[in-house]
Amino acid sequence: MSNKRASQDRKARLAEIQKQQKAKERKVVGGIIVGCVVLLVALGGVVAFAINDARGKQLPNLGVSLASARCAPVINDGQGGSQEHVGPGTSTPNETSVKYDTVPPSHGPHFVQPDVSGRDFYTASDRPVLETLVHNLEHGYTILWYDGTKVKDTTLLKDVAGQADKLSGSSGKFKVVEWDPKRGQFPEGTPYAMSHWATDGGHRQFCGDLSGEAVVDFVKKFPSSNAPEPNGM
Repeated sequence: MSNKRASQDRKARLAEIQKQQKAKERKVVGGIIVGCVVLLVALGGVVAFAINDARGKQLPNLGVSLASARCAPVINDGQGGSQEHVGPGTSTPNETSVKYDTVPPSHGPHFVQPDVSGRDFYTASDRPVLETLVHNLEHGYTILWYDGTKVKDTTLLKDVAGQADKLSGSSGKFKVVEWDPKRGQFPEGTPYAMSHWATDGGHRQFCGDLSGEAVVDFVKKFPSSNAPEPNGM
């Protein structure tokens, strides 16, 4: 009887040990599952944040809405001016400054060489001369000019420059450039202006605030393909 009882005791202890082991395993598995759920939730939050951040950086979401930008109607400057090359390398090498008939210019005489740096953003400290940038307009560029005396934070402008370059209508031909107030003044309350040289003449639009929507709207109306020399660099 003692051997039988001993055997039963061993079986009971073994069963208890197995029971405790299974309980520990269930706790471990449960902890792993909870940890995975927490990790998935955290990753989901990161992904959602990244998506929302990417959406926030898309051009139409940059700056204020089109309605809030207080943009004036687009000005059609007509066919005034010419595609004449002036300045260094031409028959008028001493003509280093052109008096344009609009502010900012949307057409007119310009230097022989356009800006081919590939850059899409300039401040007053490093911008090309105006006569060079007008040549870019002839090649289909849209330029967003900003009045640096009124606009001090250029962070958003740099984002606009990078995003507008990717618009199908711009074909990479978009620049943001600080305007030189010595070449003329923007209308009061409008520190931003866009200009484009189209086949039917120059076009300009002034805005009271920066709006990605306004940029998209302007480029759709005047794509890079609608220019006197759209295939130029």
